[in-house]
Amino acid sequence: MNGSFRIGRIFGVPLRMHWSVPLLVILIGYGLGHETLPAWLPGRSAALYTFISLAGSVLLLASLLLHEAAHASIARRNGVPVEDVTLWAMGGMTRMGKPGTAPVALAVAASGPVTSLLIGGVALAAGAGLNTAPGWAVPAALLVWLGWANLLLGVFNLLPAVPLDGGRVVHAALWWRTGERDRAELAADRGGQVIGIALIAFGWLSLLNGATGGLWLAFIGLFITLTAGAERQHAVLTTALRGVRVAEAMSSPVATAPDWLTVERFITEVAVRARHSAIPLLDLDGRPSGIVQMRRIATVPAGSRASVRIGDLATPLSQLTLAAPDEFLNDVLDRVHTQAGVRILVVDGGRLVGIVTPHDLMRLLRQHTLADAAQPAVGQLPG
Repeated sequence: MNGSFRIGRIFGVPLRMHWSVPLLVILIGYGLGHETLPAWLPGRSAALYTFISLAGSVLLLASLLLHEAAHASIARRNGVPVEDVTLWAMGGMTRMGKPGTAPVALAVAASGPVTSLLIGGVALAAGAGLNTAPGWAVPAALLVWLGWANLLLGVFNLLPAVPLDGGRVVHAALWWRTGERDRAELAADRGGQVIGIALIAFGWLSLLNGATGGLWLAFIGLFITLTAGAERQHAVLTTALRGVRVAEAMSSPVATAPDWLTVERFITEVAVRARHSAIPLLDLDGRPSGIVQMRRIATVPAGSRASVRIGDLATPLSQLTLAAPDEFLNDVLDRVHTQAGVRILVVDGGRLVGIVTPHDLMRLLRQHTLADAAQPAVGQLPG
C-alpha cells in the first residue's frame, strides 16, 4: 500500500504501517479519554484518562494486528503465499495469493473475525471479573471497552461485502457449493458494491440528521464500493484470460537497456526514445536484472547523474514476476509482485523474450468482449 513503511515481521511475514495509523490512534484515544472513560469512571484525573486512552489505543492496534496475523498464519499453513501485512486507518490488510480450494479460502477468511470475537469475549469476561474486585475499576473499564470494540470489529467484518472478511466468506461458500470460483467471486463482488452503496446512503442520512459518525460510515461505504468494483473488474479479467498462455499476451521484442549505464547515458540514449514508463534492464551476460521506472530518474540530482548507475534505481529481479512463455496467464497473475505493478517479464532459457503489461491485459480483455458480442450475431446467420 502506498504511504506505508516496514516496521518488522510477524510470523515470518513483513509487517508494514501506513501513515494513517497515528491518526487512528489519536482519534481512538480522544474518544476514549474525553467521552467514554469520563462517562464510565467520572471524577478521575486528566492524567489517568490520558494514560488509559493511550493504553486502549495500543491494545486495540494489537487486536487488529492479531486479526490480520490470523489471516496470514492460516494462509501460510495451507500453502498460500503471503506478501505482507499492513496496518492502516481502516484496520488492517493482508496481501496474499489466492487459496487453491474453497475450504482453504473459507478458513482464511473466517480466521480474522473469529480471532476478534475471541479477543472480545475474553476481554469482556476479564473486565467483568475485575470489576468485582476492589480497586480494579479502571483496568476493568479498559478491558470492557476493548472487548466491545473487538466484538464490534468482528461483527462488522462479517458483513457480506467484499473486501470485508464476510464477503470473502460468502465467496468461499458459493465457490464450495457451486464449484465455480469465478462466478462466486463475481457474485460476492456485486454484493459488496450493493452494501457499500447502502452504507454511503445511510451514512449521509445520519450526517444530515446531526450524527457526525455518519461521515465515517459513508467513507467506509465508499471504500467498500470502490474496492468491490475493482475486484469485480479483476474477476472479469480472470474469466477473459482463462486458457490464455503468456506467449499469447506478451509484447515482443522488448525495449531494454544495460544495467551498467549511468543515469546520464540512460537519459540520452534510452529515455528520450522510450515509449514505456518502465524499461527492463540486462546485465553483462544479457540476462534480465530488473526494471527501472522512469519516475525514479527524476529523484536523481542533475549533478549525480554521471556517477549513479541506472541499475541502482531499478526494482531487482527478486521483486519482479517472471514467467515462462507456455505458462497460463491466470496462474502467473495470481503470484504477481506489486513492487513494479502488473508487469511480467517473460523469460525463456534465462533470456528475456517478452513482457506483459497492463496494456496487454486490456487488449486481451477488449478482444474477449468483442468476441462475446459477436457470438449472438453469428448465431442469427441463416443456414
